[in-house]
Amino acid sequence: MTTNEKRRLPAEWEAQGAVLIAWPHEDTDWAGMLPEVRRCYTRLAHAIAERALLIVIGPELDSAREALSGIDAERVHFVRMETNDTWTRDYGAITTVDAGGAAELHDFCFNGWGLKFAACHDNMATRELARGGVLHGRYDNRLGFVLEGGSIDSDGRGTLLTTSACLMSANRNGDLARNEIEEELRRTLGAERVLWLDYGALAGDDTDSHVDTLARLAPNDTIIYTCCQDPADEHFEQLQAMKRQIEQLRTADGKPYNMVELPLPDAVYDEDGERLPATYANFLPLNGAVLMPVYGQERNDRLACDTMRVAFDGYEIVPVDCSALIRQHGSLHCATMQFPPQAIKL
Repeated sequence: MTTNEKRRLPAEWEAQGAVLIAWPHEDTDWAGMLPEVRRCYTRLAHAIAERALLIVIGPELDSAREALSGIDAERVHFVRMETNDTWTRDYGAITTVDAGGAAELHDFCFNGWGLKFAACHDNMATRELARGGVLHGRYDNRLGFVLEGGSIDSDGRGTLLTTSACLMSANRNGDLARNEIEEELRRTLGAERVLWLDYGALAGDDTDSHVDTLARLAPNDTIIYTCCQDPADEHFEQLQAMKRQIEQLRTADGKPYNMVELPLPDAVYDEDGERLPATYANFLPLNGAVLMPVYGQERNDRLACDTMRVAFDGYEIVPVDCSALIRQHGSLHCATMQFPPQAIKL
């Protein structure tokens, strides 16, 4: 591998050129609550467009254009395409940059979180955006390997954080051993180290414990993580075990990570009484700000935002009400995928 071929997956707190969202439509699971979820997406879209180019995809975009008409036309780009769902984090291009600054658009297979849901249209989104010139960079077909953006987190310096429950799932890459999965991450994303979390799961989570629901890398060798302090809560044992494991992780220099603890939101239930996977770890750093999911829980929301200011010192913390998003078992980070400036030439 030459110098320019050596690639890395940037940290999300590095400069970003654009963020991708998919507009909710009647053929998604949002059909029964479209007005409510579109209001949420409108708030999210405005927060993004203030800080980066907003790319909006979907099969029907008239409603999106109307809802987002208040955004400067130069700050938003609409692309018509079929979509199964709106969780672009897991089917958008995972973008690396090489030593020369060139972007590479890695198109991994998205199989509906382990064959749970239809994904035929979503799995084509990265290819369409690359071929249509919306994304700029070398297109890398990795459709033989299942990987979702929400299942990994990067510090931009060669360290990836992930969970064994997700990446070792039998319905993703069940024929591969852990060392073989690590080798794929090294080869495609430039990973030099892979940190595995073997504990942590949220009730109602369809993703098999995506790391972006549990623990995230942050500047200055920090891990910000979800914790539960209530022994009566069903999450207590798993999240305490995850905390103990994070305490044992070491940086590339062999030092313990700085640990910042996020509260667990009060339990949120759907109309059938099923607990939903509300989490404050599903945030998006974006060009000097952190877009932060909140759930209409005044005390917990405030504590989570104050905690985020510790991990992201000097960043603007921007709360976005994601009470609608959690109804379909996702949140703010799940609904977005960022691209570095090198990948955007619009």
